[in-house]
Amino acid sequence: MLLSCLIMAQNTFKAKVTNDQTKGILKGANATIPDLKISVSADTSGLITISNLPNGKFEIEITYVGFSKSKKIYSFPLKNPDQIFEISLEPSTGELAEVTIQTTRTNQSLRDIPTRIEALPYEELDEKSTMRPGDIKMLLGETTGIHVQQTSAVSANASFRIQGLDSRYTQLLQDGMPLYSGFSGNLSLLQISPLDLKQVEFIKGSASTLYGGSAIAGLVNLISKTPGKTPELTFLLNGTSAKGTDASGYYSQKWQHTGTTIFGAYNHNGAYDPSSTGLTAIPQSTRFTVNPKVFLDLDEHNSGWFGVNTTYESRYGGDMQVLAGKADNIHQYFERNKTFRFSTQLSFTHKLDEESQINFKNTIGYFDRQLDQPGFDFKGNQLSSFSEVNYVRNGEKASWVAGANLITDNFTAEPPQSSLNYSLTTIGAFVQNTYRATDWFSLESGLRLDDNTPAPNKPSNGIFILPRVNALFKLSRHLTSRIGGGLGYKMPTLFNDESEQDGYQNIKPLNIGNTQAEQSYGMNGDLNYRSALSDETIININQLFFYTYVDRPLILQNNAFINAAGHLATRGTETNIKLVMDELVFYLGYTYTDTKQHFNGQSTIQPLTPKNQLSFDATYEIEGSYRFGVESFYTGPQLLNNGNTGRGYTTFGLLVQKMWKHLDVFINAENLTDRRQTRWSNIYTGSITSPNFLDIYAPLDGVVVNAGIRIKLLN
Repeated sequence: MLLSCLIMAQNTFKAKVTNDQTKGILKGANATIPDLKISVSADTSGLITISNLPNGKFEIEITYVGFSKSKKIYSFPLKNPDQIFEISLEPSTGELAEVTIQTTRTNQSLRDIPTRIEALPYEELDEKSTMRPGDIKMLLGETTGIHVQQTSAVSANASFRIQGLDSRYTQLLQDGMPLYSGFSGNLSLLQISPLDLKQVEFIKGSASTLYGGSAIAGLVNLISKTPGKTPELTFLLNGTSAKGTDASGYYSQKWQHTGTTIFGAYNHNGAYDPSSTGLTAIPQSTRFTVNPKVFLDLDEHNSGWFGVNTTYESRYGGDMQVLAGKADNIHQYFERNKTFRFSTQLSFTHKLDEESQINFKNTIGYFDRQLDQPGFDFKGNQLSSFSEVNYVRNGEKASWVAGANLITDNFTAEPPQSSLNYSLTTIGAFVQNTYRATDWFSLESGLRLDDNTPAPNKPSNGIFILPRVNALFKLSRHLTSRIGGGLGYKMPTLFNDESEQDGYQNIKPLNIGNTQAEQSYGMNGDLNYRSALSDETIININQLFFYTYVDRPLILQNNAFINAAGHLATRGTETNIKLVMDELVFYLGYTYTDTKQHFNGQSTIQPLTPKNQLSFDATYEIEGSYRFGVESFYTGPQLLNNGNTGRGYTTFGLLVQKMWKHLDVFINAENLTDRRQTRWSNIYTGSITSPNFLDIYAPLDGVVVNAGIRIKLLN
């Protein structure tokens, strides 16, 4: 009986497919309905007609070579059986390419999400990976609105700040999971390779609903590669003029119901002192990384993957004579870091129907670090976990995400620093709705409730309610705008930039019950203009405005962390312009950041926060043949903690890459102007026996040239 009803229910779907930019007809565009195994092409007028469709809901995918795809669910019978849908596809070139975002959980197209998200797709990651294959420090440092701050003069340890706020206000995620939070966030920028990534997503500003209060300044989500339709086996070998060597390999393959990716890397650097200061600008280091994953597609409703992330590193910086085994009464200073990371990642998805699914994620992480300095040893380990279950529903008008997560963080320090032990458990529940009210307006609203144990001092006592709202306005087919804001909080912690700069020496224990959580209020808005000036020329201009207020921030005073009497406020703008002219791409980025501390009735500029940063990049690429790029970066003067002002500086870079089917050869030069802080001033006071290091605000390594090859045996 049911079969006969389906046969009798004959519906027709009609759609006209056009170029979104020129409004020209795309004849030959393809329409596919996967559930019914139907595929048809548009006629010479750009019209697609699919007849004899049964009643029900079906996803229809429209594709055309060189254009982004359209995927939408239609309900049959249609309210108007004679309706002809207008479907516009955007050219898949440059900034107008369709990018699917994972950070919002709904896997929507970037251009349809009310939250302002920036994405660095695989094509750009491919270029960055040949510049610095061993870490993501450069990748983040060249992103507008992000400032990488070096926290050790001799070990090159670094953290990153978004929109002028300390690194503790930012979350660094891998596949949506916090693998690098708390104590394990230390050295993370220097231990993650871009070669294992297919996309990086940035949210600047409050991202509290889905990821908790710690995402006050924003978050960076590193999306790992997954097995593709064809097997891949790639090896990369790289050497640098700064005594560095990198060797890595990546393998992926997908079978009918299973798949795997395996990434492994060896990174080594010799002690390097280009300024002849007697101290390492780049420490002696050795690192091993192994990241295997297994993927399972059990059936059309159930899929998931399991992975392991393992890293061991020895990092030894300081006096060059000490590193050479020639220590004496004068040459004694060193910093030795030994770290071991081990974490598991689990993700499982159960698809309920075409519109909804249930997801489960879990990660368990172990991080062990030993920091040795003359007369001081600091040893500790962190055991952390993250578990989440969420429900996602993508409807025609509205999308829902609802779920709960459990986060644990336990830090144990070895004697005599056992008093620094730290433990925190957070239980959170959240709900978020994205409502597409009209073709030109969408609203995203979310609410999160967190309960923290142990609880901080009043007023919140561990319970925080975090609302967040974002709106998308499609003012025209070329102009869009986003505006939004939300609340956030940060539980008191010892792990921040100040502790890292001091090497955890003389730090007094933190009593969460005697300190308040830092609470924030933030908002941002942007205008985005994108247009095809011609068939081969595309321009994208984005202008962002931001403001964040942090109440009673935690500061270090007399070796103890206390709540400041006042607040921290940061405001500014970001300007991004990208011009694509066929094979030639120009990019210009500018950031203005005004971050001030309003403590005890006085207003002062926050140290180590440049007000002005400017970047320019030009790339010429013939796909699959060669790539040529030049770039320049300007970092303006910045206030230092001793009251002095660090001077502004400009650096230049150059990349040349030749590609064949199975082989790439590349050479890259960074900081061709040889800007080094040691050219302008000393980086320490006192004697070399016991140096007191000053703030590091400019490069120490000078000109660095790297060259290498990438071998692609399967692709």
